[in-house]
Amino acid sequence: MGFSFVVACGLYLVLTYLVAAFPFGLAVALAGCGIDPRLAGSHNTGATNVARLCGTRYGVVTLLLDLAKGLVPVLVARALSDSAVLLSLVIVVAVAGHMFSAFLYGKGGKGVATTIGVFLAAAPLPALVSVAACVAVIKATGFVSAGSLTLAVCLPILVFFLGPCALTLAALVVAGLVIYKHRENIARLRAGQEKPWRKGAAAA
Repeated sequence: MGFSFVVACGLYLVLTYLVAAFPFGLAVALAGCGIDPRLAGSHNTGATNVARLCGTRYGVVTLLLDLAKGLVPVLVARALSDSAVLLSLVIVVAVAGHMFSAFLYGKGGKGVATTIGVFLAAAPLPALVSVAACVAVIKATGFVSAGSLTLAVCLPILVFFLGPCALTLAALVVAGLVIYKHRENIARLRAGQEKPWRKGAAAA
């Protein structure tokens, strides 16, 4: 039974990766406005770039789909097992799958929506507080990247203090991945060259 459980977990992790790796942003942009987001804007398949290129409604659809690819696998994992190890692996694999998609030759989005999805399912209160901090920073600065980085920093801290603390390591790994994916944004923010989400926003 133990071996069967390990095999089942391995197969589920593969399935989680494949679901998370599917480039919804690319599909939405191509179907909605005939634009390949990899070739325009920030060259990213995430919701922010899709919204800039195709309009807010397409960005929202991409956001919800990318959130769901994190939310659903974690909810299913929680229903199947109470193992914190399995849950942590599903969290990391879902986010990594979105960021490093086999369908996009190892490239992908920056993982913020998927990160929100996995933690809404696994640690709702830390996720909601982190999202609130993210939104507040975006509204104050106009920079989505600044809000995203705020969310990444807040998540592991809040998971540790608000629980479940068994997921702290997974939260740290995910935060590291999100920050890594935003390394170019960080450089532009430091240089004062980052483009704000809304026109006329003050530089952070």
